[in-house]
Amino acid sequence: MTSLHDLRRVKSIDALRSETATSSTGFRRVLGVWQLTSIGLGGLIGVGIFVLTGVVAATQAGPAVALSFLIAGVASGAAALSYAEFAGLIPVAGSAYTYSYAVLGELVAWIIGWDLLLEYALVVAVVSIGWSGYFQAMLSQLGLPLPDWAAGAPGTGPGHVVDLMAALGALGVAGLLTLRIEWGARFNTAMVLLKIAAVIFVIVVGLPYVRVENWRPFMPFGFSGVAEGAAVVFFAVFGYDTLTTAAEEARNPQRDLPRAVLLSLVVALTLYVVMALVLTGIAPYPTLDNPAPVVTAFAALGLPWVAFIVSVAAVAGITSVMLAFLLGCARIWFAMSRDGLLPEWFSVLHPRFRTPHRPTLIAGALTAVVAALYPIREVAELVNIGTLSAFVVICVAVMVLRRTQPDAPRSFRTPFVPLTPIVGVGFSLWLLSRLPAIAWERFLIWLLIGLAVYFLYGRHHSKLARMTD
Repeated sequence: MTSLHDLRRVKSIDALRSETATSSTGFRRVLGVWQLTSIGLGGLIGVGIFVLTGVVAATQAGPAVALSFLIAGVASGAAALSYAEFAGLIPVAGSAYTYSYAVLGELVAWIIGWDLLLEYALVVAVVSIGWSGYFQAMLSQLGLPLPDWAAGAPGTGPGHVVDLMAALGALGVAGLLTLRIEWGARFNTAMVLLKIAAVIFVIVVGLPYVRVENWRPFMPFGFSGVAEGAAVVFFAVFGYDTLTTAAEEARNPQRDLPRAVLLSLVVALTLYVVMALVLTGIAPYPTLDNPAPVVTAFAALGLPWVAFIVSVAAVAGITSVMLAFLLGCARIWFAMSRDGLLPEWFSVLHPRFRTPHRPTLIAGALTAVVAALYPIREVAELVNIGTLSAFVVICVAVMVLRRTQPDAPRSFRTPFVPLTPIVGVGFSLWLLSRLPAIAWERFLIWLLIGLAVYFLYGRHHSKLARMTD
């Protein structure tokens, strides 16, 4: 019989640290602060800046999409400060799942971990579809369009049967992530530098073409539209948490993880706001509702060469988003398996490359199928719920841990506690309330499946349970 105490059992911070320090099958600690920051930027800058900026401007916020990013950034920033404290305190793979396990107990940790498995996998699928759109645009500009049957999921266009490039993109990234982590990190860093250069290029080239009249009216859908837009673009400002899943591969995690979390969010948010203002300044916002709005905007200005450069950079940049979130998904899966909540078969590292190759390849294959066969809107509906829920939990956990373990060694302390975490909780709950009912229904179905898995398997095989029996 499961008692309430069993469900609330926690894994001590000292146990978490010693577990990774003494493990004979540990990861290779090779990542520095800039590589970690690049993983965070890899998750942050991609579909949001190249696709969502235009779509949300056209359908929900108008030129005030820049305000939508700022609102989403406040919620994300408060949570980022909380993540930074935990990243320095508990430098262990698993991110929000592991932090919850240390503070709020096994059941809450399971729920968060299970949710994030879905969220991260769906992000990879959504981003793969966006990546495919820009890749196909680049091929078309080169006179090499794909046949209709391979150009998109069923129902997305005439003759569409499968989004072939989306599937191949997900599988390719999964293959790369099974190799040495530093190889993937170097590739990711190169892609991140390329896409940041492309965003700056777009801003500099676009500035002379900005017309102030395109910003009028600035808020055509009212503030409610800006708020709804913030709930959507939040998809674009939570990728920094992916870098905390690589904690056991960082050379100096207590120092570098907090720095990387905050640095990646600040850089990304600044670029998002400026990019949003430039894009809505060079093109009337109603014209931006398409899969490649940046390309479309510059093509309309008679600058096809800029459009081609943007397509190439978007393909490269969005690849790094796929890499960051698939890396996060596999490592959360690994951490849950190592704790016994999922079969231990998943936590066996590759004997040569020291990567969690089994969950990486399985997650890559599943996301490839979803990306190939489902439209982007259907896949994207579920993405934000799990992440916002994780943010609520992390912000609450910071407040709890400050009371229960005030003297625990922290390399970074969230400022203005409890105010900062309360702001994070409040904004996250508000953004959750703006999401559609169908997303909640599907989320609850996934949650019920997860609870069934936990009570039928996880609670019986939990290593912590066996230690305390």
